[in-house]
Amino acid sequence: MRITAVRAWRVELPLVEGRYTWSDGRYMEVFDDTVVEIETDAGISGYAESCPLGPAYLPAHALGVRAGLAEVAPHLIGRDPRDVAGINRIMDASLLGHPHAKAPLDIACWDILGQATGLPVYALLGGRAQEDVKLYRAISQQSPDEMADNVARYRAEGYRVFQLKVGGDPGDDIARIRAVRRVLPDDHVLVADANTGWTRHEAARVVSAVEELDVYIEQPCTTLDECLSIRRRTSRPFVLDETIDGLDTLLRCLSEDAMDVINLKISKVGGLTNARLIRDVCVASGIPMIIEDPWGSDIITAAIAHLAQSTPEEFTFAANDWNSYVTVPTASGAPRRKSGRMKAANRPGLGIEPNFDVLGDPVLEFS
Repeated sequence: MRITAVRAWRVELPLVEGRYTWSDGRYMEVFDDTVVEIETDAGISGYAESCPLGPAYLPAHALGVRAGLAEVAPHLIGRDPRDVAGINRIMDASLLGHPHAKAPLDIACWDILGQATGLPVYALLGGRAQEDVKLYRAISQQSPDEMADNVARYRAEGYRVFQLKVGGDPGDDIARIRAVRRVLPDDHVLVADANTGWTRHEAARVVSAVEELDVYIEQPCTTLDECLSIRRRTSRPFVLDETIDGLDTLLRCLSEDAMDVINLKISKVGGLTNARLIRDVCVASGIPMIIEDPWGSDIITAAIAHLAQSTPEEFTFAANDWNSYVTVPTASGAPRRKSGRMKAANRPGLGIEPNFDVLGDPVLEFS
């Protein structure tokens, strides 16, 4: 089997809620998504998507995804997509860095491998370790009362884990955390995610003020050293996200006892191949994971579900269903939330079919 063509589409993803706001006043209303197809001479095509959270969240942006694809894709023509390790070596040799551009190519190869073997991707990633996957809901930054109201609404839809977007004014953030914790039952999980938005003294103020509350603190500051400083000042459980950008940083964080949980974003680390490696190291080290991606729709939700479902339940802190946050259906067959949980398709590959009426004409094509 050989790759005969690589195509990419640009899709705009408006939000169900209209706007998504996180630390330092950053927000998005429409996401710029890139959907990728790898076509083979065996009549099998694999699909994936990469959707950075705007240009100011991670060192990635939508135009960069497509520019990176233009650099890497020509080198994959004629290669066997089932050799996912070999594909990754070719991508790394042809372009340094840019994991968000490599991730959809890697994921599409896993989709092809699953279809070629007749197995769902979760079976290839280690087997079905749980029947379905617990989801979390990200709560966009608003006033304390508005965020508490949104949490109550999503509780009614079955969510039991909530990631509260903070990282703004410390006084406001303390009020946000208190307001939301007040409306949650004891068995519901609350994560205060600053998305690197606090300086060290601001983070120190917040963690001290909420020390008696049942709340996780996620990525309070930009650098690992700053986060380690805050970790040493609080007994609250700690989550790292933006800092975990590869195996090397994960290993350092493990050696420093820097966190209790990590946020594993598939595209941030370059695709399912690298995400599986990081996942397995976390499992071996006793570190649970939030399994997700920076953003996306149906196709990346399917990839998230397969990785999460092949992860032991005790190490799956939660996963994310981005297709419930956006209004555009990019594919059929993707997982759908049911009572705050989702399940990967028991079909070969990712188990999805792209919606070409939505995708329109490709913006890139290589053959």
